[in-house]
Amino acid sequence: MLSVLMECQDQETELAQTLSVLVAGAVEGLVSDVSVLDRGSQDASSRVADAAGCRFHVDWRLDEVLRATRGEWLLLIEPGARPQVGWIDEVAEHIALNRQAARFSPSRNHRRSLVSRLVSRPAPLEHGLVVHKAEAVGRARAGMGLADLARSQTRAYRLVSEMVPAWAAR
Repeated sequence: MLSVLMECQDQETELAQTLSVLVAGAVEGLVSDVSVLDRGSQDASSRVADAAGCRFHVDWRLDEVLRATRGEWLLLIEPGARPQVGWIDEVAEHIALNRQAARFSPSRNHRRSLVSRLVSRPAPLEHGLVVHKAEAVGRARAGMGLADLARSQTRAYRLVSEMVPAWAAR
């Protein structure tokens, strides 16, 4: 089973877009639970999360949230990002056969400009991160966010399935 975690701040629209894609994973039995870690939202993010059956954490510590997740594996993702066709089967196969972390492939239809790609690195969660829960709990430190946790993951298998990045939803 896979637990999904997202951090948000005033991103109700992006949150709704990502949650709509994750429904298929829940129906297929892959996604067990979704936790939304709030950074002080003033919009309806909490209502969107509640309507989708997510846990919405206002005052949280990453290590505690990680321990409370139900899945043995975690998917760290940005609100607005959307895994594309085939992601459910590929992630299910990956977590059944591996212990190595994985990232989605960049979307061929949503690419930054060449100059942008040469000058800056992608955000730590731009391609998501599938990581074993025990590994994530071992890396979590006080004051850490999901991006920090993803940044600490140096090596990851590249999935064939693509991820539309969160910046494409804005």
